[in-house]
Amino acid sequence: MCTVTIFYKGNNDFVLTSNRDEAPNRKAQAPEVYNINDTQVLLPKDEQSGGSWIGVSNKNRVVCLLNGGFDSHERQVEYRMSRGIVVKELLAAKAIEAAVETYDFTNIEPFTIVIADWNTHLKFYQLVWDGLKTHFEKLPLETKIWSSSTLYDEKQRQARRDWFNVFTSEHQLSSKTVLAFHQTAGNGNADYGVIMNRGFVKTTSITQIEKTTDVIQMRFNNLNTSETSVQVFNLSEKSND
Repeated sequence: MCTVTIFYKGNNDFVLTSNRDEAPNRKAQAPEVYNINDTQVLLPKDEQSGGSWIGVSNKNRVVCLLNGGFDSHERQVEYRMSRGIVVKELLAAKAIEAAVETYDFTNIEPFTIVIADWNTHLKFYQLVWDGLKTHFEKLPLETKIWSSSTLYDEKQRQARRDWFNVFTSEHQLSSKTVLAFHQTAGNGNADYGVIMNRGFVKTTSITQIEKTTDVIQMRFNNLNTSETSVQVFNLSEKSND
């Protein structure tokens, strides 16, 4: 949940890709469809917390989590709730702006959440909880990369932005080419390459969500097991009440 990119394909469609950097022994289940508060949600599940770092719902919404806010923070001994539960609850919320405005984030570890919501028309949002207050903004429908502030300092995050800027200037963006970026950028740099490995924490999976009209495709690469799954979530067949 520590490197995320998004780009707008046009016609209300987009691709969002997430590399999850986590303790190697923290297991995750491949994506499945779950019912959460009468909402159909497709997501991979973290076995430890029961939450997730990425998902799509028939509320016409994608939610993706990165650890940390704007800057690195000192962790408390205990928090009230896992950040992965926030992802699930925002996926099931009726209206995203109202949900963020009324949500109780107190005693939840700081995070950054990227949201794509296409009720009426496509909108990108960034939600940052810094541990004291929320920072919620609508973003332009433009290509963007995020890196977790808990693992990467500003110099490293800027290097990754530079890699992505060069990549986007040299390639026609598609789900295939962006996946290649997430697999190869910074090759050989185990410390802050997009596929990273510091021993106690490493890139454990890559999840890509592509929206094309009323169809969502979620591709999940488990780097620990070398297993790949592809799930199709047909929005036209699912109630949005």
